[in-house]
Amino acid sequence: MTKVCIVGASGKLGRYMVEHALARGYEVVGVCREKSVRKLAAYEGRIAVVPGMTDDRDVIARATEGCDAVLTVLVPWGLKNYASGTATAVLDLAPPGARLVFSCGWHISRDGKDVYSRRFRAYVAAFTRLARWIRLADIDDQVEATNRIFASDRAWTVVRGSDLEEGESQGLPVWSHHIGDPVLASNRTRRTDFALFMVEAIDDESLVREAPAIVGRLTPSALAHAR
Repeated sequence: MTKVCIVGASGKLGRYMVEHALARGYEVVGVCREKSVRKLAAYEGRIAVVPGMTDDRDVIARATEGCDAVLTVLVPWGLKNYASGTATAVLDLAPPGARLVFSCGWHISRDGKDVYSRRFRAYVAAFTRLARWIRLADIDDQVEATNRIFASDRAWTVVRGSDLEEGESQGLPVWSHHIGDPVLASNRTRRTDFALFMVEAIDDESLVREAPAIVGRLTPSALAHAR
């Protein structure tokens, strides 16, 4: 049986990953803050939960022990290097040979070849400044987190999600190497399908050390590309 650790399991994306992992018969260990454990009550008896901050190295070491894969939601909350601390803990402490899959947004670029619209760049710049001013989040720290992942020789994948929406699954999202590819133009993915892509990446060797940017399979741009 494949044993999977989901770091950030209590969030919306995390809970969808739990569902997809359980549907595949995986043994699941979830990591979340103590105050969020109640959000996983629906899975009581079906998953193990390790409460604690996701950048706590002792928590990550305990949660990932014996795991074949670690799926991590990289959240940039606060101004204390939470995202980079979480990524570093997973990179350092997950078992050797474990498959590591991380989530982030389209603003992350691995090689600088992504092409962003002026509107998108303006939004990211404004949100970055506002989030730091109100001490909500540090987008730059998420960039640092993914840079550390990109420099690692672990078997990682960084899944870059477009704008997310709720709704029934449209199937496995379509992906491209770079933002700006016409297939991604719709900039919309169902949150459950983002989670599906994360779980499917565990067994997809073509995604090792890749940073796929995804979009919903039934969005207009994806359908146009499929013709």
